[in-house]
Amino acid sequence: MENAKTFVCISNYFKGVDFLIQLKKLGNIVYLVTSDKLRSKPWPHEFIDEIFYMPGSDTEWNLEHLLLGIENLMKSNPVDAIVALDDFDVEKATYLRENLRIDGMGQTTGRYFRDKLAMRMQAENCGIAIPAFSSLFHDADINTFTENVSPPWVLKPRSEASATGIIKIYDKETLWAHIHEMGNNRFKYLVEQFKPGAVYHCDSLIVNHQLLFSITSKYLATPMEITQGGGVFRTANIPYDSEDDIEIKKINEQVLKGFGLKNGVAHTEFIKCHETGEIYFLETSSRVGGAHIAEMVEAASNINLWKEWAKIEDALVKKQEYHLLKIKKEYAGIVLTLSKYEHPDLSDFSDPEVCFLVPLEYHAGLIVKSKKQPRVAELLNEYTDRLIADYTVVVEQNKVTKLH
Repeated sequence: MENAKTFVCISNYFKGVDFLIQLKKLGNIVYLVTSDKLRSKPWPHEFIDEIFYMPGSDTEWNLEHLLLGIENLMKSNPVDAIVALDDFDVEKATYLRENLRIDGMGQTTGRYFRDKLAMRMQAENCGIAIPAFSSLFHDADINTFTENVSPPWVLKPRSEASATGIIKIYDKETLWAHIHEMGNNRFKYLVEQFKPGAVYHCDSLIVNHQLLFSITSKYLATPMEITQGGGVFRTANIPYDSEDDIEIKKINEQVLKGFGLKNGVAHTEFIKCHETGEIYFLETSSRVGGAHIAEMVEAASNINLWKEWAKIEDALVKKQEYHLLKIKKEYAGIVLTLSKYEHPDLSDFSDPEVCFLVPLEYHAGLIVKSKKQPRVAELLNEYTDRLIADYTVVVEQNKVTKLH
């Protein structure tokens, strides 16, 4: 293939199908490295030149073996780019790029998009508002935190995704009991003041440090609520050019520039404090948002984040200019729940605004779109009640035992 470039894509989860297909359609050689447990997943094999399987789950991957594998591949196949398709693959990709001297995000910058402590310290350095926090390295720092910051607090794993592993705490004695229980793992956590409020996410595309596209959405049930109490996941984009939209997009740009994301895609979360109305930065990631947020964003804006990210990566290695599609400004929302049925029948959800049914086993979910934001909100509320009545099942979350 003339002008073909070689991409190694890494994913420990079944995701990024649109990314892989788009890369191949742009005339590239596409390799995928994934977990052996995902062999049976419907990867788009006709758009992938070869798939390499790593034994074990994400935290069990041997990075030295991964490096040797890519090194051997490069003996006969020059690799132009390495792309991490999920949060948990960022460290792997930065490790490979650093060792093989391949362009892209390195390990220091990668920390800002994976390590919640590094995120907070960098945000603080950039003058971005964040809830009060402390590392767990030094006992005196923890005691100072508890004496000066009122509870409740949350203990957060530094490198888990979303709300996984977060523990809410109301007093100093309980905090220290959890810290002692962690033993030698305490350095992998931080403690932060819990700020009750509305949680938002801003999904973005960046080229040469320039924010070319962003859309602001609000979680109608926060990831922490879903993780810890079960229920129905909901999010929808908010009115364009509203006060919250303008302010969140402004802080989002500060975060991405201050953290050094040069090219690609980002999913960044914020909280608007109920008590003060101030907007705080929570966390960011150099990936497409999960839970089918990409399909929701596309329904509202005409921008498929996976496809556009692939186009950006393609343009970078070919030293070409990237051109963003025409953006529309409509509204969309997603409602998603764990289901008691493996393949739930959602045919009764037949309003014309329904544009996507979530294809996950033991999940019931759909996306609605409209030119009118109140109509999206109305449908999400109605569908949430119906899903709870007929489909929702609550499954206790597994305790995090092996940290990233």
